Amino acid sequence: MPFSPDGGYRAPIDRSSPTWGGRPDQPMSRANSPPPPSLIDSSRALNQKAREMGRQGITQPQSLVRSESHDRVFAHADWKIVSADQGNGGLRNAAVAAARDGKLEEYTWIGTLGMPTDALQGTQQLQDIEDRLATEHDMLTVFCSDKDFDGHYSHFCKQILWPVFHYQIPDNPKSKAYEDHSWKYYVNVNQAFADKIVKNWKKGDTVWIHDYHLLLVPGMIRKKIPEAKIGFFLHVAFPSSEVFRCLAVRKQLLEGMLGANLIGFQIREYARHFLQTCSRILSVEATPDGLQLEDRFVDVIHLPIGIDPVSLSRHREESEVKHWLDIMRERYAGKKLIVARDKLDHVRGVRQKLLSYEMFLNMNPEWRDKVVLIQVALSTSEKSELDATVSDIVTRVNSTWANLAYQPVVYLKQDIDYAQYLALVSIADALMITSQREGMNLTSHEYLFCQDGKFSEKKHGSLILSEFTGTSSLFSGNELSVNPWDYRACADAIKKALEMDGEEKERRWKKLYEAVNVHTGSHWFSEFMLRLDKVYEEQHSRDQTAVPRLSMTTLLQQYQRTERRLFILDFEGTLVSWGPVNQIIPVSPQRTLDVLNDLLLDERNTIYVMSGRRPEELDRIFRRVPNLGLIAESGCYLKDCGSNTWTEMADSNKIRSWKSSLQDIMTYYLERTPGAAIEERRCSLVFHYKSADDYQTAATQASDLASHINDACEEQRVHAIPMDGCVLVEPIDWTKSTAAQRIFADLQKRMGPDEKHKSPVDFLMVIGDGRDDEKVFKWANQMAMEGTVQEVVTVSLGNRNTEAKATMTQGVSGVLAALQKLSQVVVPAEHQRRRSSISLPPSSNM
Repeated sequence: MPFSPDGGYRAPIDRSSPTWGGRPDQPMSRANSPPPPSLIDSSRALNQKAREMGRQGITQPQSLVRSESHDRVFAHADWKIVSADQGNGGLRNAAVAAARDGKLEEYTWIGTLGMPTDALQGTQQLQDIEDRLATEHDMLTVFCSDKDFDGHYSHFCKQILWPVFHYQIPDNPKSKAYEDHSWKYYVNVNQAFADKIVKNWKKGDTVWIHDYHLLLVPGMIRKKIPEAKIGFFLHVAFPSSEVFRCLAVRKQLLEGMLGANLIGFQIREYARHFLQTCSRILSVEATPDGLQLEDRFVDVIHLPIGIDPVSLSRHREESEVKHWLDIMRERYAGKKLIVARDKLDHVRGVRQKLLSYEMFLNMNPEWRDKVVLIQVALSTSEKSELDATVSDIVTRVNSTWANLAYQPVVYLKQDIDYAQYLALVSIADALMITSQREGMNLTSHEYLFCQDGKFSEKKHGSLILSEFTGTSSLFSGNELSVNPWDYRACADAIKKALEMDGEEKERRWKKLYEAVNVHTGSHWFSEFMLRLDKVYEEQHSRDQTAVPRLSMTTLLQQYQRTERRLFILDFEGTLVSWGPVNQIIPVSPQRTLDVLNDLLLDERNTIYVMSGRRPEELDRIFRRVPNLGLIAESGCYLKDCGSNTWTEMADSNKIRSWKSSLQDIMTYYLERTPGAAIEERRCSLVFHYKSADDYQTAATQASDLASHINDACEEQRVHAIPMDGCVLVEPIDWTKSTAAQRIFADLQKRMGPDEKHKSPVDFLMVIGDGRDDEKVFKWANQMAMEGTVQEVVTVSLGNRNTEAKATMTQGVSGVLAALQKLSQVVVPAEHQRRRSSISLPPSSNM
């Protein structure tokens, strides 16, 4: 991992990417870069042409050949630990800042050395390096072969994941995306990291994994250490599901990420894309808070990273920075400066920026000779045609308008040192960022912080920022937002930035500066750790193995010392062992009806049964249980105890509206899924595909349907939930939980507090087995925490994680037995309800 001996990071956050294994003071890589040249069809023709040229006396440049003497030199050479060129500077600064602010105590970096190590295998030096990093710097080293690292980083990460995550599908003829060869190297490196973590993990440790290079590590650790506390943060953008699904290994990557307890993204858009992608590809239920897996819940948040203002302030005061400020004041006296610093790749939009600047000079001749664009272009590990294209544009602009005293574009195809960088962003009149897609651009944060005027007479410079950067979502429109592909709009933004009056510049800058100081690196680091601790505790408390079994002894005691009791009981899977609500009711659940009738003999008991079935179905089933309350269609209809009429909880106009808009969508998928069917209920729609001709294809169509509805109908307050063999589409605003709250509110009106009772309910019992019962459990537990209800019992029959405070493993028979025991408690005469007798005609078929 990156390391700086003085604990700081004296460099711009976004560093260039030096060629791995290409430094003269480090060993060369032994990797035969995958895939080998023999796999390329054209290689034979090239070799034949080379031999022909050799016969003609034309010599070819020789590739760098490793010699044994080269390896021997490094096997015995002196070495020292220095600050790494590679690595995530924003992460490093955030960790250092959090430690400095007392928000982080002991922590250990785990990473590779950042250089080829095959030449050092079997030497004492390699062991010495590992030991010193561990003992003196709290760093654990992951060793992997040069071949694995090169295939992982140079190929799978940079040629497949990086383009896809930035909306550039590597399908052009010149792409080197050999995913079928480099994937195994990606797996190998991820496994090496996971093995190192598992080997050194101790109970109570927190594991925080970062970025797209290690997407598989959370899942690998989870398999070995199920109880581990794991966080994952993706620093780059996460694309829409339409783009991500193009990856051949999409499922493996998503499942690897879902090994974490908490997954973090820079902004809400990326988190939403991730949730939609998981829902579509893995057919899991996505909620606003995260993803409900079969056996656990994974929380998903968005939390933007920031800079370290304290460290930046300290470095700005250095004499070297002031020296460069003086040089630049003299060099560019009387000129407006637009500055930019980007990696020279297609994602950063350097070409678009230069073309926009060229158009600006064409459209605004009065600004020629008065404005200079300083573009620092950082090298990347790969060479491309973009390099030549950018150079051609720079040459064209300069040859058109330059003279002996003026050069419109200063193009530095190299990085600059930190002092020059700080001087540049301090004296600039505007910073221009035209990234086509970027997770979080921290250069803009550093620029805004340096525009306070403390070290330069220039201050409150404008920020021209691409709308496709994560940073743009933080600044609330106070930046000059641009679409990098709209050259005219970019040219107009340049003009506006240069001609903006001082009052507006200051107003915009103050708001931007405030945002930068709120979203700091230290805040990001500590906030993520706090959230991880919180969700881990919540998830652990909901784990089925951590929830105790229901104690009948305790339950009887709670029951006997209370007098205003409310039971809310799920129907399918809880009171009866029937299957889904789309199945025909087989027989009358006589034992269930008898138990409910026995409980209702005590007038102090109020019972509601909740179900996803239609009102008329529940009426037919429970005709012989008077004084029973019913909740139909998962909370859309409510029938009070003793009443003969149903109350429609949902807004019928809204229901009709969203059903109408969804009809075309669901019909589209129905036509493409032979054997599927659509069931229309009063307040919901169900897409059934269990009987489809081709189940696998139908499951894919169902996932696409759920994703489509959740993407397109969010504003209509409906959501699609993938279930076993069907997709349920129901309103968000009316659930079993809202029905339970309505019941409690009605009881409050009818049964106010008196001398003996402070609340209309002093005993609340909720029993359920499904995912839709969890919200009722959560509401009931909240009533207990707030002290509104004296005794609260929540019981889950499922074998998954739950909000319930108790579980029951005996299923339906266990529930009926428990309720039967409660009904056998002696009821005082004054509280006995007379049993009603109902005679049914002989032909009645229940």
